[in-house]
Amino acid sequence: MLFNSLTFLIFFVIVFALHRLMPGWSAKKLLLLVASYVFYAAWNPPYVFILLFSTSLDWWLARLIWKSTDDRKRGWLLVLSLASNLSLLGFFKYGNFLLDNARLLLDALGVHYNPPSLDIVLPIGISFYTFASLSYTIDVYRREVEGDAEYLDYALFVSFFPHLVAGPIVRARQLLPQIRAPRAANRDQLGWGLTLTVLGLFTKTVLADSLFAPVVDAVYTAHAAGAVESWAAVLGFSGQIYCDFAGYSLCAIGLALCFGFEFPDNFRYPYAARGFSDFWRRWHMTLSSWLRDYLYVPLGGNRKGELRTYLNLMLTMLIGGLWHGASWMFVLWGGLHGLYLAVERGLRGAERTAALSRRMDWALSALTFVVVTLTWIPFRAKSPHMAAKVTEGLLDFHVPLSQGTAPILLCYLGMGFLLFWQFANRDISLEERFGRFGTAAQVLVVGACLVTMFLCSGGDERAFIYFQF
Repeated sequence: MLFNSLTFLIFFVIVFALHRLMPGWSAKKLLLLVASYVFYAAWNPPYVFILLFSTSLDWWLARLIWKSTDDRKRGWLLVLSLASNLSLLGFFKYGNFLLDNARLLLDALGVHYNPPSLDIVLPIGISFYTFASLSYTIDVYRREVEGDAEYLDYALFVSFFPHLVAGPIVRARQLLPQIRAPRAANRDQLGWGLTLTVLGLFTKTVLADSLFAPVVDAVYTAHAAGAVESWAAVLGFSGQIYCDFAGYSLCAIGLALCFGFEFPDNFRYPYAARGFSDFWRRWHMTLSSWLRDYLYVPLGGNRKGELRTYLNLMLTMLIGGLWHGASWMFVLWGGLHGLYLAVERGLRGAERTAALSRRMDWALSALTFVVVTLTWIPFRAKSPHMAAKVTEGLLDFHVPLSQGTAPILLCYLGMGFLLFWQFANRDISLEERFGRFGTAAQVLVVGACLVTMFLCSGGDERAFIYFQF
């Protein structure tokens, strides 16, 4: 059930109306829980039981961890939670990947082995709800949150449909207190929530799907493309993946706000970042902070010397790349970002007290964007051969266009406007920027988004890119 579908619109209207009409907070929470499971079952009904199992196990283990005073027992209970969740994630997400690589390794050693095909179907959203659930057991173990949540509250925290399948990765400390206390959206929250949802759908359906995706798909599936098309596709994918995922995040935040729940921001103008560490403070912020708090810091962070710091950075980004999918291309993408962060740390360490001039600040931002954009190539490409082909095309000015000039020109113009918007607003929030518009301008913007979405709709409902992760 896609946010950008008529089915979801009907689903949301029904759930929202019932939520407003139902008396009592317990009844409202139960409604949201049932609705969330219906939402998830629409993808693949049997996989609801995986979600239910993971939720129930972590809730039970967290209560045992919270009540226990034996540190050794608490540690083993946490290990059980980690092992159970990561085993499920590993089997469904990486089972075929591990088998294929084991076969290749054995072939290289002269051992011919043909494992049976597992035909594993990836449960949608398993990476997101696994990380959300693990944050609870880890925080309870650290005594940073209480482990006495009611089962209904905890189940709703894990499965709440706005963030269930693609984030933001909301932590228990952020959402559970909101679930415990009765709440309903006031007029301002409802208005801003609906506005964010419209802006998110516009960003997804008009910019990502209609403006950028056709050019990107054409180049990444072509036998050869010249520099004009290749640069349009590489820049276009930067725009596509941002507009696709940021659009989803805006929808998730807006839909949650319609029910009175506040989610953390997930994007903050990442293409205007001042360096790679700043990029990761602005891109997929809830994943970045999760990896920092539950992986980088436990590994030692920057507390065990420079060499260990670089190693921790690289391991964190390699694992972050692998989290995105069972492919060495994602590992390469994560490793490149780990390398950038390490190099940046080394350069800034040598000039720790030097302040960047305004000119250097903009130069650093431009360099960051270009490098990040080029690094999206292995992320988008399905194979090293495809990545090499697209990279070679960036320097080939002799291949004629394989598609019309209008889509390519619009792709360049769209990316130019996106960059202008991000640089112009990188130090203020979207809410603050939108609030500076007058009421008439706000209505005009939302109306224009709705009209454009209607004109661009052609019955092709593209899934959000991050649904595959």
